[in-house]
Amino acid sequence: MGEKGIDEAVARQEIIDRLGLAYPDVEPSKVEAIVLEAYAGMADAKVRDFVPVLVEREAKARIKASRIAEATSPVA
Repeated sequence: MGEKGIDEAVARQEIIDRLGLAYPDVEPSKVEAIVLEAYAGMADAKVRDFVPVLVEREAKARIKASRIAEATSPVA
């Protein structure tokens, strides 16, 4: 992290906390795993300033998609 850069660990935890509040029906461990996967997908990003915003968008999309998949999957 540069002098003016963001603290990605803090940003990551804030995203996990926000999404946990936004989606209380999703297990916190699942929210965390989705956020960590989204961060891993951007590990090679050269410009880091927008990574938290992009991660949050990606994580939201994944959570919504998983909720839709769970809602539409047949009950065994």
